Amino acid sequence: MAEPEGRTEQAIKVRQVTDVHGNYNEWERDQPGEFSLEFILDDGADEYVLRPPADDVRTLMMMDKAQSMYFDTDRGVLMLRGLD
Repeated sequence: MAEPEGRTEQAIKVRQVTDVHGNYNEWERDQPGEFSLEFILDDGADEYVLRPPADDVRTLMMMDKAQSMYFDTDRGVLMLRGLD
């Protein structure tokens, strides 16, 4: 049986995004590559890597305008709070 602290960590489904690392990989020269965004959640308590299609990356740049962000690790949902 898991320790109480471990069960609590597993029960947390929505975490604050405290940092974002962006990356682009070119797998073959002159071919489409792949974007990835690594969300650091609750100052490193968890992380999640999102691999959006290239067309969606521009839309995700709204993250810069958000006062805060939250990510539901269970459903894969990014929530932006306080967009101006």
